[in-house]
Amino acid sequence: MAVEMSQDNNTVLASRTIKDVYAVSRLVREARATLEGSFPLIWVEGEISNLAMPNSGHIYFTLKDEIAQVRCAMFRNRNRNLRFTPENGMQVLMRIRVTLYEGRGEFQLIVEHMEEAGSGALQRAYEALKQRLGQEGLFDESLKQSLPALPKTIGVVSSPDGAAVHDILSVLKRRFPSIRVILYPVSVQGEGSIEQISNALYIAEQRQECDVLIVGRGGGSLEDLWSFNDEKVARAIAAMTIPTISAVGHEIDFTIADFVADVRAPTPSAAAELAAPEYSELVKNIALQQQRLRKSIQDKLATQQQHIRYLMQRLPKPAFKLNVQQQHVKQLSQRLLLNQQRLLQNKQQQLDIVTSRIKHPQASIELQQQKLANLRSRMQQAVQKKLQALTSANHVLQQQLMHVSPLPFIEQQQQKLALHEQQLHKTMSHQLQNRKARLAQQMRTLAAVSPLSTLERGYSITTDMDTEQVLFSSNDVEQGQRVNVRLHQGQLECEVRKVKHND
Repeated sequence: MAVEMSQDNNTVLASRTIKDVYAVSRLVREARATLEGSFPLIWVEGEISNLAMPNSGHIYFTLKDEIAQVRCAMFRNRNRNLRFTPENGMQVLMRIRVTLYEGRGEFQLIVEHMEEAGSGALQRAYEALKQRLGQEGLFDESLKQSLPALPKTIGVVSSPDGAAVHDILSVLKRRFPSIRVILYPVSVQGEGSIEQISNALYIAEQRQECDVLIVGRGGGSLEDLWSFNDEKVARAIAAMTIPTISAVGHEIDFTIADFVADVRAPTPSAAAELAAPEYSELVKNIALQQQRLRKSIQDKLATQQQHIRYLMQRLPKPAFKLNVQQQHVKQLSQRLLLNQQRLLQNKQQQLDIVTSRIKHPQASIELQQQKLANLRSRMQQAVQKKLQALTSANHVLQQQLMHVSPLPFIEQQQQKLALHEQQLHKTMSHQLQNRKARLAQQMRTLAAVSPLSTLERGYSITTDMDTEQVLFSSNDVEQGQRVNVRLHQGQLECEVRKVKHND
């Protein structure tokens, strides 16, 4: 038995000599390497407990849930990026590395990033939806519609009790009081708000009663604004054919609705500024356009009149040419008379000579008288023939003068001038009628949305006599309060005897 025992002990010693024996440090080091190699960076969520924040700047705590817990460490170079102060009992979401603390052989988590659990999950969902919708092209600038320059009706999808609606109405009343506003009341946060906002957008699209639509609410946390980060609301806004303005939260808040809408406004008040033009500036612009049109017409008339005067100066004067021709005919007539007188004088002299030579026999006298009569007859015929020739020549000259007369050209130019004047007056009349028609249409449009038209149908406007604020509800009035009631004709100063509230 002793020998057998000795053999067994030797076998055990030999076995121990052959096998590798781990040191504690080696075992812990290899276990750490195995843990860190098996777990990459992962996200883990839990509750903080046993929080310690020493002067070194590191943070140590325990992360737990209902079943288990684990030690955690967040070193100083990482916790500088924290946006909140960790506290015991706080639910957090962390990106961690799994490791083993060799000094104590404890399993622990090294925290690379930490955020509050609720807002962190919402932020990741927000980023994922934003990336997916952007890849689908819902944010493309080519899909954006331009806002109308002068909308007649503005729709507002928001809570009727919120400050955003009050701000929008105040800005619209200041900028353009006659613009019609349609409120589509919805809940802007909480249960059922997403369906209400989507249904309101669908109703506005079906009715097509607005020229531009403002969708928004006041500021709040990421959870408060989450209804406007929902995919259903985003796709409802993207499907709108009505130009849409997103006005959610404050200037630093960005939602999915801001990227999908045609225009993003930093605040609800800014959305109203973008939707409605300034009434006074519009009136000034119309007056300026009228002045420019009037000046353009006046300049056109002045140019045409100057051109007409220039043409009239270039036309030759027919009276001057007729006067020259008449003077020429007169000179010819005078020369003809002088020639006739000279011829008569010569003949008379010849007759006197012949007469002086004739002795007084009766036959010679009669012969000479007959010759004289013949000469006179011939002379008269010659004179008449000469006069006829001169008269014919004068007639021919007058006809030639009529052929080269500028009167037909003057009449033709006058006809063209009259035609141009008629066309100019017709164009001016047509332009003025068009401008008057457009002005009348704008005046009718303004009159149609004027609150005075509503008063003519029997309605009235009630305001507080002290503050001059318009009263919309019986909840704004107290017994004994003095109010002013404005009618279509005249006003009434009243005192409230009794206040009745309707459900």
